[in-house]
Amino acid sequence: MGDDRWPRWPARSAGVRRPRRGGVWRLVPSWRMVLGAGVAGVVLSVGALVAGYLLVEIPEPKSAAAAQANVYLYADGSQIAAVGEVNRANVALEEVPEPVRYAVLAAEDRDFFDASPVDLSAMVRAGWNMLRGGGRQSGSTITQQYVKNYYLDQRQTVSRKVKELFIAVKLGRELSKEEILQGYLNTSYFGRNAYGVQAAAQAYYGKDVGELGVAEGAYLAALLQAPSAYDVVADPGSAGRAVARWEYVLDGMVSQGWLAPAEREALEFPRPGPYEPPDLLSGERGYLVEAVRGELTARGVLEEDELAAGGYRITTTIDPVRQEALTRAVEEQVLDGLGSAPPDSYLRVGATSVEVASGEVVAMYGGRDYTEQFVNNATRRDYQAASTFKPIVYAAALEHGAETVDGERIGPDTVYDGSSGRPVVGRDGTDTGWAPENEGGRDYGPLTVAEAMDRSVNAVFAQLGEDVGADRVRETAVALGIPEEVPGLAEARGSISLGTATPSTVDVAQVYAALARQGVFREAVLVREVSRDGEVVPVPEPAERRAVSAGVAQEVTAVLRGVVESGTGTAAGSAGRPAAGKTGTAEEDRAAWFAGFTPELATVVAVFGQDSETGEQQSLYGAAGQERISGGGFPALIWGQYTAAALHGLPVADFGGAAERVSPGGEEAGEGEGADSGGTEDGTEGGGRSGEVSPSPSGPPESSEPSEPSSPVPSSGSAEPSSGPVPSGPPGEGEPPVAPSREPSPPREGADVPADGF
Repeated sequence: MGDDRWPRWPARSAGVRRPRRGGVWRLVPSWRMVLGAGVAGVVLSVGALVAGYLLVEIPEPKSAAAAQANVYLYADGSQIAAVGEVNRANVALEEVPEPVRYAVLAAEDRDFFDASPVDLSAMVRAGWNMLRGGGRQSGSTITQQYVKNYYLDQRQTVSRKVKELFIAVKLGRELSKEEILQGYLNTSYFGRNAYGVQAAAQAYYGKDVGELGVAEGAYLAALLQAPSAYDVVADPGSAGRAVARWEYVLDGMVSQGWLAPAEREALEFPRPGPYEPPDLLSGERGYLVEAVRGELTARGVLEEDELAAGGYRITTTIDPVRQEALTRAVEEQVLDGLGSAPPDSYLRVGATSVEVASGEVVAMYGGRDYTEQFVNNATRRDYQAASTFKPIVYAAALEHGAETVDGERIGPDTVYDGSSGRPVVGRDGTDTGWAPENEGGRDYGPLTVAEAMDRSVNAVFAQLGEDVGADRVRETAVALGIPEEVPGLAEARGSISLGTATPSTVDVAQVYAALARQGVFREAVLVREVSRDGEVVPVPEPAERRAVSAGVAQEVTAVLRGVVESGTGTAAGSAGRPAAGKTGTAEEDRAAWFAGFTPELATVVAVFGQDSETGEQQSLYGAAGQERISGGGFPALIWGQYTAAALHGLPVADFGGAAERVSPGGEEAGEGEGADSGGTEDGTEGGGRSGEVSPSPSGPPESSEPSEPSSPVPSSGSAEPSSGPVPSGPPGEGEPPVAPSREPSPPREGADVPADGF
């Protein structure tokens, strides 16, 4: 190892005291003292390094049989699951195709064959960052990672990093590069409980490592950085970043001369096969464990390889009583009555319930059985949020003091033209070329913002969003809790107001909890405490910030109370509590939502249509014997039953301040567009099971939101026009592109959403 790779630590300054004028003493450095101290420092440093090298022995390899389970607990201490089975199969380096080896080097250590076994400069940066309390960094070469995988534990501590350094240096002298690379390939964690490249090849592609092609090898190499973040099957929303990482690996292979540019250009992303979780994660447990794992790594509590090493005791925020209540509501309102053939077989349910005061997730429904359908419906980000975004538009208008084209300050009683297909007008008074239609082409004529919220009128909120500005709507959405990386959020222009972004139920629950919390956003969390061998692992406090003013939150709450009392969400009234909420139905009935809150709980329920064989999004027309599946049907009914059970025995709390105001009346729920399944005179709504809530005899369902535009809106103010259509990400299981409208029209100059009748 070259000496130039070791940092030269500056000697501490020394000097002698000499008198200053006026009798004041000052410190004057002596070059002899500086030189002497410097030499002494170098000698001590070299001595410490030599001593460390001699004293630190290469330990015995870790035994796979010694791997410990991670124990996941409910909030009350009862066990959810214990996960710790090790899946590993060693192979000789010769069995790994050269392109796969080069892909790993391109991803992790491109200078592996030429460089030192340790990267001291990277280690110093990582160590200094950890000492300062910053995010952890590996600062590791492949040799160091192999040492960590094979000989040491995964904890990111200074003492372990020091041991790692000396062991890596010794291994670099005793083993060839090929032997080290073989060890690394056999010990690294690739996700899906797969240790080593052979287990990974089977877990992702159902084949031996020797059968992997270049594209497949590059994908496995990409997984090494963050397996759960790049599994496009288990997390459909990860497709964009996974493809970007895969392309980074391929580009690295080209730059190193390991792959011809022409061959690289011909490669297509190799979508992995389905994941088959172990039986111990059957039922709902697997969804909870998967969500908790994701939070631990996303928030920097544990690295994936640390978590994979096992031995952690993880206490979640999930309340077993409320979890059981949510599951029972889903089963009784929807699942128990479904058949096995399409469209019933397409129906998926996801839900998240957050305690308003703490931000803790107290219940989450990801699906019926994780071992059969492993995509977590509560955390997936690939279905349009639809009209659940409209309260965000209204909050943005109030927060920014937005005005109509006529200069009127926007409020609940502001009157808009609700005529279907009317042109949206820019703030400069010009026609934007965008004219979204209401459901069924229904015209409402003049109506207030509160009435338009009750009935979910597209024409009104398209114009309202234009008056506010798309950038301000996006800014407010992010402030309230929609993550910036949510697909479709950054790219959307005018159609952002109609919910073309695809957040998860967790993301939307954060927004509605912030409204219930008087405008204060608090990050929704699933993990309360983590420990290992009795030692507590620090868990960061949830992020918290003022998102909108308390007055704005109260006014939005007041309007949303009207949705539950007399609008499209009357079925949620079965909770028997003061409640506020909003329904949403995506284009072609592919998703239906109800997002609502009481003063205590914010809960979001969504129903999705997906073909389990192809992964394609499907319409839910006719599912469960219903003509339409809309937000005011099954989602609102599930919400109502769950909320009643979750709050059973607790005093009835009411909203305070301006939230007591109920939005203006008008036509009865169910008479206009946006009444999801038609309310009856007693406020009940269709879509339930026999004996639950009687279906209403008439009334059209809530409007469906249009798909993302095919050309941008030249909007005014802070909203900047986009450069083209919004991509939906690579298609695949659970993540198909947004489907075109039923009767698409050719793009028009300045059009934001096609005039498709939705």
